[in-house]
Amino acid sequence: MIKPTLQCPCAGRHLQPAFQYDAPPPGETAFDCAGGQYRRGYARCGLCGHWFSDNAMDLGALYGGAYVDNTYGERMRQTFERILALPPERSDNAGRVAALLDFARGRFAAGTVPRLLDVGAGLGVFPCRMKEAGWHCTALDPDERAARHAREVIGIEAVTGDFMRIDTSSLGTFDVVTFNKVLEHVEDPVAMLARARPLLVPGGFVYIEVPDGEAAAAEGPGREEFFIEHHHVFSPASAALLAVRAGFSPLLTQRLREPSSKFTLRVFATGS
Repeated sequence: MIKPTLQCPCAGRHLQPAFQYDAPPPGETAFDCAGGQYRRGYARCGLCGHWFSDNAMDLGALYGGAYVDNTYGERMRQTFERILALPPERSDNAGRVAALLDFARGRFAAGTVPRLLDVGAGLGVFPCRMKEAGWHCTALDPDERAARHAREVIGIEAVTGDFMRIDTSSLGTFDVVTFNKVLEHVEDPVAMLARARPLLVPGGFVYIEVPDGEAAAAEGPGREEFFIEHHHVFSPASAALLAVRAGFSPLLTQRLREPSSKFTLRVFATGS
C-alpha cells in the first residue's frame, strides 16, 4: 500500500475513492509486479484535487525489465533522433524548451552561460535542445545507459545516480534544476524536490512538469495520466502545494494539453 507523504491541507480528511482498476488500461506498459492479480486505484482529495495512488501490489519492478529495455535499449538513439526530428507543432519538448527560455529571459546576467541540471534526463531530448540554446547542461539519470548516451551522443556532462541517494554536494550548483515528468513517479515528491534547494544559486529556480489529473479525469480512467507508474497525479493547487512544502515559492503555473495529448502542469518556483 502506497503511503505518500505529499499531504493535503486537509491532512487526509477529505480523501475520496476515485478510479478503480482490476486490469491494466489500454496502452499501459506491462509490468511484472502484480503477482498475478492486478488491483489498484486512486483516492482524490476533495479540497486540493490531488490524486493519490492506492494499491497493494509490489511496484519495485516498475523501472526494470521491459520498461528500461524499451527506453534505454537498442532503440534509444533511434527514439532520441525520432523525437528530435518532430516539427515544433508536434513536439512536447519544443513547447517545454520555449516555456523555460521565456521564463528565464532577463533573469541571468548578460554574457553568462546558465547552468542547468535535468533530473531523470532519460533520452536527453530536453537538455540537448537547451544545449543548442547556449546553456551548460548536466543530465542525471539512475541508468548508466542514459548517462552514457548523454555524454557520447548529446555531448553534455552526465551523472549516473539516484537523486535521492547521491551526494548532491558533488554535483555543483546550478541556475535551474528541472524535473520533467519525474515527480509523479516517486512516493515522496516533496522530499525529492526539496533536495534541489541547496543546488540552486541565488536567483535560480526549479522547473516542475507533472500530469494534470484534474483535466485528464474529465476523459475518464483510461487516460495515461492515471497509469500504474504514477504514484501521484496533480491539480494546479496540489502542484503549488508541492513546491511550497519543498521550500519553494511558486511564481508561475501553466496548464496545457501537449501535442502528444498529455494534460500537463508546469510550475516555475524559486527558493523561499
